[in-house]
Amino acid sequence: MEKLFNDIDLELLVKRKNSRKEDFRGAFYRDTTAIIHSSPFRRLKHKTQVFFAPSNDHICTRMEHVLHVSSIASTICRPLGLDTELAWAIGMGHDLGHTPFGHVGEVIMDKISQAKGFGCFEHEVNSLRVVDKLSDNGKGLNLTYAVKDGIVSHCGEHFVQRIIPSFEIKDLDSIKTRRSLVPTTFEATVVRFSDSIAYLGRDFEDATRLGILSEPLPEDIKSVLGSTNGEIINTLVTDIIENSSQSEGVGFSDKVYKAVERMKDYNYNYIYRSDILKGYTSYFERLLKLIYSYIEGLFKDGVDIKQSCEAEKNMLAAGFYAHYAEMKDVYASMNEGVDRLIFDYVAGMSDNFALDCANEILKPEHLNDKIELSQRGKWFDA
Repeated sequence: MEKLFNDIDLELLVKRKNSRKEDFRGAFYRDTTAIIHSSPFRRLKHKTQVFFAPSNDHICTRMEHVLHVSSIASTICRPLGLDTELAWAIGMGHDLGHTPFGHVGEVIMDKISQAKGFGCFEHEVNSLRVVDKLSDNGKGLNLTYAVKDGIVSHCGEHFVQRIIPSFEIKDLDSIKTRRSLVPTTFEATVVRFSDSIAYLGRDFEDATRLGILSEPLPEDIKSVLGSTNGEIINTLVTDIIENSSQSEGVGFSDKVYKAVERMKDYNYNYIYRSDILKGYTSYFERLLKLIYSYIEGLFKDGVDIKQSCEAEKNMLAAGFYAHYAEMKDVYASMNEGVDRLIFDYVAGMSDNFALDCANEILKPEHLNDKIELSQRGKWFDA
């Protein structure tokens, strides 16, 4: 183990799109507070990590996941002499652009995005869009360059043994895909590994709790990594700390990385491709397409959008109109139209809100209320 340092000017790392005088919190801790107080962060508590199980308090949510990532990254950074506050901020913000229903939802929104001509949808790039262009009614969170770079380049689903940071300042506004992106800093590189560490053992733990595993964890994996989430995290964190260096970057030893690859394959075969998750795909695809087409239908020829939404008399239409009224000028300033506004609105939903929206569309409760009031009137007359 050796102390690592970033071969790049700190002034460039803390640069913000809109300059501001820093305060006693420091630039990166200030970013963390901005993220915590943002609406996209609040929605993470009702977003799926892997398993859609809102009634089970012990199954990992997206908010819990980002806390795990931040904690793991900060732990790794401390003995390596890196900035723990930068790592924490990146970890807290890295999934703010995730869709409802986890990676199943991401695949569905990618299909919609490409069909609408918006290009591929990747939650890493969308997370950058959320923090930079959409949050706070279009003002953005005005985060530092280093945190935004870490957010867009985290890509925890792409397993590699070792990464050396680029130490280059990217043009973040020009990024259309996270493919081939290399983090600028050691801290962002640590977060990228921490993302994988956080879910590798936890997904196994959740699948065990739900009783969906058809095959036990192989002995050759357990003998190296451990058999519980806690043991797996401890093994991987310790191995990265002991095997990272200034010249070779951040990474795993050969022995541990082989076990990581084996466990990744195990998780894909028996968890991510399990029948229970396959069953979610068609259901959630119908649900999200239903919501999307319903909102599109609110824009009727010759009818004012406010009147159209009011006529629906439901929470979804009313909520969407409030969002549309707040954001339409923002999208106009970005030369983007209503189609993109609708897409971002659906992509940003929490699981629970999406389910409530579908319920609003399919169950006209306001009509039932009218019938009930009418019946009550008859009873009183009698």
